[in-house]
Amino acid sequence: MVYVVLLLFTGLICSDAANVLVINAFTAKSHYISIRPVGLELARRGHNVTVITANKEDNPPPNYHQVMVDNKFLWDVLGTGRPNIFSFVNKTYEEFLTDVMWTGGYVFTEVVFNSASVKEFLKKDNKFDLVISEQFILEALNILAYKYKAPLVLVATVGNCMKHNLVIGNPLQFNTVIHEYLALKNSASLLGRLRNIYATVYEYVWWKYWYLGKHEALIKKHLPDLEEPVPSLYEVQKNVSLFLINSHFSFDTPMALLPNLVEVGGMHLSRSDADLPKDLQDILDKSKHGVIYMNFGSNVVISEMDEDKKIAFFNVFRKLKQTILMKWEEDVIENKPDNVIVRKWFPQKEIFAHPNIKVFISHGGLIGTQEALFHGIPILGVPVFADQYNNLELAEQIGFGKILEYNDINEKTLGKYLNEMLNDDTYKLKAEEVSQRFKDRPMSSLDTAMWWIEYVIRHKGADFMKSKTRDMSWFKYFMLDIYLVIIVTIVALISLMVIVVKTFRRLFRVQVTKKLKQK
Repeated sequence: MVYVVLLLFTGLICSDAANVLVINAFTAKSHYISIRPVGLELARRGHNVTVITANKEDNPPPNYHQVMVDNKFLWDVLGTGRPNIFSFVNKTYEEFLTDVMWTGGYVFTEVVFNSASVKEFLKKDNKFDLVISEQFILEALNILAYKYKAPLVLVATVGNCMKHNLVIGNPLQFNTVIHEYLALKNSASLLGRLRNIYATVYEYVWWKYWYLGKHEALIKKHLPDLEEPVPSLYEVQKNVSLFLINSHFSFDTPMALLPNLVEVGGMHLSRSDADLPKDLQDILDKSKHGVIYMNFGSNVVISEMDEDKKIAFFNVFRKLKQTILMKWEEDVIENKPDNVIVRKWFPQKEIFAHPNIKVFISHGGLIGTQEALFHGIPILGVPVFADQYNNLELAEQIGFGKILEYNDINEKTLGKYLNEMLNDDTYKLKAEEVSQRFKDRPMSSLDTAMWWIEYVIRHKGADFMKSKTRDMSWFKYFMLDIYLVIIVTIVALISLMVIVVKTFRRLFRVQVTKKLKQK
C-alpha cells in the first residue's frame, strides 16, 4: 500500500510522465539483464511503461505492463537443435554473422510477430511518446516507432556498433576501435586494420542491402496497414534520437561520440537486487585461501567442453588450496575435486561483491566482464564467440586479465596462467584501479540513461542532436570530393610548374644558342 501511494505521489509531481514502449524481445538472458533496468527504472520514475519481452518480471511496478513474447530459444526456431557452443570457436566472423546472427534474427523476429500477446497488442489503438528498442538483430521491430509516430531510442548490449556509427554519421576510428564481433590479434598492424575495415564494410553492405530488406518483407506481412509511404528500416535507424551503448571509456577504447550517442556501460550494476543466500555466504566466509569463480554465462555450457579440457580443469583445481565455485549445467559430474562446488545457477553479482573472490574464469561475455571489473576481480578468459575476445583483449591490455584460447587449454597452460594470476598481486591491483575509475562518474550509468531518455522526451525527439552527416552521400561523408579537388589542384599546380620550368629552360637554351652563334 505504501509503495502504491509513493508511486501515485511520484506521478503527481512528475509533470513529464510519458507513455513509453520498450522492446526487449530477444530471449537471451544476458540481453535481458543488460536492458531490463531501463523499463523498470522509467516505471519507478512515474512513466507509464509497456515492455515487449520474453522474460517475465514477477513483481513489477503497477505502471509496468508486459506484452509477452513466446518463450522460444534461437535454436528452437532455427530447427537445428542446440549446438555445442564451443564449436563456435572455429567459426569465422563471416560464418558467425550468416549462420547465427542473420539467420537467427530473421526467424526469431517472426516468432515475436506471431506471438499471441504481441498480435493482440498491435491491434490496439495505442499511443506512445517514445519507443526504446534493443539494437541487435530484430530490426523489423523498430518500425513501431513509425507506427506510433514516436521518437526512437536504441540500446546496444555491446560496447560498440560499427555499422550504426555509419548509419547515424558518428566518426569512425578504424585505427583504434575494433568491430564488436571480430576476434582480432595485432589490431594495430597494417593487416589488422585492413581486416577491421573489411569486416565493417562486409557487415554494413550485407546488412543494409540484404538483411534489412528481409525484415521489411516481414513488416509488410505482419503490419500491412501501416500508413504509406512506409520508410525503409535504414531511414528509421538513421533518424534515431538517442543511441545508448553498453560501454565506458574507463575500460573500453575511447572514441569520438556524437551528442546523441551516449555511453551507459554497466546499467544493470546501478541497483543491488539481493543478498547472498546463507549457504553461499558461509562457503565464501570460510574459504580462508580465497575463492575462484568459474561461469561461462547462459549460452555456453561448461559441461559440453571437450573431455580433455574438462580433465585439465579438474586436475588443476585439485592441486589448489582455494575453493572453486563452478556453474555446471548437468545433474551428474564425474571426478569432481573435493574443493569444487557446482550449481546450475549462481547469484553472480552478489558473489563478486564478496572480498574472498580471487579470480573469475570466464568466457568473456560483456555482462560478466563488467560485473568483475566493477568489483575489482581479475579475469582469466576463454573466449568462444561474438564480442568475447574483444572484451578479454581489453582486460589483458589493461593488465587485469589474461586470455587462454580454448584450443590451447591443457593442464600445463591452465595451471601456469591460473597460478600466475593467483600469486601475482599486480592483476588484483590493476583490477581495483579499473574498478575505481569505472565507478567514478557524475551519475550512475542508469541515471545517465534516464536523464538522456527523459531529455529526448522533453524535447520531442531532440532532432537538433542528430548529425547532418547522416543525410550526406558516402562520397561527401568521407570528403572524397574535397580530396579529389585537392588532388586535382595539386596535380594542376605541379603540371603548371613543370610547364613553366620547361618553358624557361627552352627559352634559356634558345638564348644561349643565339649568343653562341653571334660569337
